[in-house]
Amino acid sequence: MASAAPEAVQMLSKQDLVNYLRSGCKPRSQWRIGTEHEKLGYFKDSHKRLDYAAIQRLLEGLVSRYGWQPMMEGDYLIGAELDGQSVTLEPGGQFELSGAPLASLHDTHRETHSHLQQVTTLAEEIGCAFLALGFDPKWDTADVPIMPKNRYRIMREYMTKVGTLGHDMMFRSTTIQVNIDFEDERDMVEKMRIGIALQPIATALFANSPFRQGKPTGFNSWRSHVWEDVDPDRTGILPFVWDEDFGFERYVDYALDVPMYFKYKDGEYKNATSQRTTFRDFMEGKLFLVPGERPNLKDWETHLTTIFPEVRLKRYMEMRGADGGPESAIDALPALWVGLLYDRECQTSAYNMIKDWTSADHEGLRKAVPRDGLRAKFRDTTVQELAKQVVGLAHTGLQRRGLGEEKYLEPLDRFVKTGQNAADVLLEKFHNEWHGSIDPCYTAEFRF
Repeated sequence: MASAAPEAVQMLSKQDLVNYLRSGCKPRSQWRIGTEHEKLGYFKDSHKRLDYAAIQRLLEGLVSRYGWQPMMEGDYLIGAELDGQSVTLEPGGQFELSGAPLASLHDTHRETHSHLQQVTTLAEEIGCAFLALGFDPKWDTADVPIMPKNRYRIMREYMTKVGTLGHDMMFRSTTIQVNIDFEDERDMVEKMRIGIALQPIATALFANSPFRQGKPTGFNSWRSHVWEDVDPDRTGILPFVWDEDFGFERYVDYALDVPMYFKYKDGEYKNATSQRTTFRDFMEGKLFLVPGERPNLKDWETHLTTIFPEVRLKRYMEMRGADGGPESAIDALPALWVGLLYDRECQTSAYNMIKDWTSADHEGLRKAVPRDGLRAKFRDTTVQELAKQVVGLAHTGLQRRGLGEEKYLEPLDRFVKTGQNAADVLLEKFHNEWHGSIDPCYTAEFRF
């Protein structure tokens, strides 16, 4: 009798999943800012990517010297936690900080700066450094050491079945993300629409990944282009966000029909990809790995992390359009979105700016920006001109917060003024002072 009760509690309805997302609604006084950023580690003498042994030493240093708590998978140290932050490993050893929810951009800046000081100090001691670019400029996927995380083994094998660039995404790309809150369902809907529409503008502003395997790709952001051919079931710009009935339930319907990667059970990830079973099937007890078993909320949380649209909804919202970059970029991305979306008037202005854009407009921007960056055309203007408007709104929003946070937008001010983003600067150097060599990327100017 006693053992039956927990199982009954775990029986979820679709409404439970909707309520899970809805539980993220918060009054404005409780809104917070979370930043996530990835870095490509390399050995300074050879420029080769870090293997697990080197990364293990870095994680051990965080634990022994700076008081982080270890995160283990079996016998492997795969991450560390401290004060609401976590450091984890992406498939190719990209070092990711997932920051704590913080009240101001000054707080997120301090968190980022402290983290970078710690990891660069540890890296220097073992002859390593971190590259501040959105895509590995030199090494092929076969040259990248694989990390000992079982969920990535499952993803790696599945990626080749659903797209051609999934391994580029997993092993060679980095990103900066910002996590933001919403007040209620209406606010969530408006923010999702603004976020989806303006994500290409963020991509253009933060693009710095024009190289692949030592050569220019023809793209400002190869990282962003990669996402166009990873897995159509779980990526993209979510056109249903513009439907009149969009809300928490519609997003749940979308997520329910995404095929599952795995089921975490008994301390391991069990491969669910062979039969393209969806979470909806799991809700009906039809997951072949565990016949008759139904999911709990932890399964739902895990499943939501395996969906990769340009804006991802959890109990907060993730803006996912930016290349990885230096500390100034890690500060600038949350500044951009907080300025736009944490001030009511600026959010309304941003929504009015994009509310009449058509599906063709959204698709056109998504296709053009990874290649052309700020020079991309849009209707009768350019992305540079749109970016001026967006950055201007962000300035206004931050100024009204009255905390002096607008200073973090300074890199974006330069880009919109000159029409040249970091990718354009890199390409100019490659073709001129670098004489067609990629190796100068591995200098102090482009590393942490």
